Amino acid sequence: MSATVAATPVRIPRIQVLSWALWDWGTSAFSTIITTFVFATYIVSDYFVPADVLAAYESAGGDGVATGAALAAYETAKATLTSNVAWALAAGGLVVAVVAPLIGARSDAGGNRKKWLGVNTGLVIVLTGAMFFVEGKPEFFLVGAAMLAASTVFYEIANVNYNAMLLQVSTPTNMGRVSGFGWGMGYIGGIVVLLIALAGFILGDGPYWFGVTADNGLNIRVLAVLAAVWSLLFALPILLAVPESVANGEAKAGFVESYRRLFARIRHYFRNDRPTFYFLLASAVFRDGLSAVFAFGGILAGSVFGLEYTEVILFAVAGNLVAGIGVFLGGWIDDKLGSKIVIVGALIGLIITGTALFVLHDGGAGTFWVGGLLLTFFVGPAQASARAFVGHLAPVGQEGELFGLYATTGRSISFLAPTLFAVLVGAFGGAHFGILGIVIVLAAGLALMLPLRATYTR
Repeated sequence: MSATVAATPVRIPRIQVLSWALWDWGTSAFSTIITTFVFATYIVSDYFVPADVLAAYESAGGDGVATGAALAAYETAKATLTSNVAWALAAGGLVVAVVAPLIGARSDAGGNRKKWLGVNTGLVIVLTGAMFFVEGKPEFFLVGAAMLAASTVFYEIANVNYNAMLLQVSTPTNMGRVSGFGWGMGYIGGIVVLLIALAGFILGDGPYWFGVTADNGLNIRVLAVLAAVWSLLFALPILLAVPESVANGEAKAGFVESYRRLFARIRHYFRNDRPTFYFLLASAVFRDGLSAVFAFGGILAGSVFGLEYTEVILFAVAGNLVAGIGVFLGGWIDDKLGSKIVIVGALIGLIITGTALFVLHDGGAGTFWVGGLLLTFFVGPAQASARAFVGHLAPVGQEGELFGLYATTGRSISFLAPTLFAVLVGAFGGAHFGILGIVIVLAAGLALMLPLRATYTR
């Protein structure tokens, strides 16, 4: 890949860069507490196993003791919960695929990128807080899974505008570092909020802070409120300090016309800018695998490797720290050697580590700690450099549209990893087969990425 970057006299105020990155710091509470390590693990826990199945399993001795029909029924119930969450997330991905490019293009045309970031972030916060009402009972599983999927949809849509704002707070010479700084702030914010969650509502048997108990998962449900408040507080700076985007002059269009323009733009990239077209295709595949690492990481930690809630949170803290180191290092390499080097290296590391975890799935908690930390080290750099790559390729005035396409191409096949995860788990009856599904998607993304050659436009 050759990189041609024009000199620029623009100097971005540091307060704008920091305010932009604080959005990632704030919404890290959603990605860590809700989608990865706490709520997603809670929704597939014993709380939601049918009462008769759980009673028979516990009567047979429970973990490590139960055998025969009781154990088989329990494992089937757990696998079904995991599979159903995967299907819910896949459905949410299809929704994002439909609406993301329209939102990106309309925010470019109307100059209201920040406005829609605020609207969608607000919806994420409302849904996150509402998860407090998902009690630890089987009859609440469907509403919990639906809330998880819906909030993820709005979070992904918010990311379309947030990612496009990278172009407003960086220059061509520091885009990789600024993108990495945002991801890194997210990881650090995740550490802080997870430590609060651990100290206040998870360690020990309770009662916890403010007299909260573990009855019907109350201590976990309170963390949804914590995540909502945390996201609200740290989403405010970007809305206050970073200027609104400038309209690109295109006339606003209705739904059908917006899609006509979208397909015209895709044809344009295919005919006149093949590197951008093929990067959107390659990144769609490997980013689906990256998302799956986070979406199912906490679930796999508990259901396959036997980590308890406390251990999952401790791992999350350590994982975010390691991920932060990886993403800052990746940002530096990105600006020196280019985004492709970072992406390819990270994907290779993820594939090797994921394969090892699948093979050694009987290794217990120690195996997950080693393999899981390696995964976190590689995931962040791949995500940050992919975002920086789009920033370098984006035509001036069409940043939101390209980031919308970036989100859409990613979400157009975002059902792939969750579907493979669900199918393999359902077919073979063990949650560890889901790891293999994620590895397959990452390997396909790497294969598409390797032949790519691109020239930066900025």
